[in-house]
Amino acid sequence: MAGKSKTFSDAKFTKMIKEGRGSGEYSEYKPWLTVRDLPSLGRVHRVFGHKSKRTHHLLSDLELSVFLLLEWHSEVTQIREQFPPERDDTRKLAL
Repeated sequence: MAGKSKTFSDAKFTKMIKEGRGSGEYSEYKPWLTVRDLPSLGRVHRVFGHKSKRTHHLLSDLELSVFLLLEWHSEVTQIREQFPPERDDTRKLAL
């Protein structure tokens, strides 16, 4: 069975930036990763957020639990899942 590619090339990174992934606020936020971007043997969730007025892409049951807690909390005004770290910082950590 063929699966999705697990590699992350510079071309894919550039394409995701052009799509506006990992940017925006509230209903305009686009997550860096969606449930369709990664092959998964586990459970993923697409859940509508009443605070943000958009669908959230959650990659595990733990992320779903945290999302539900944040959605309920009155002091939380926005939830941005799958927020990308700075690429240079990530490369430094990897070395």
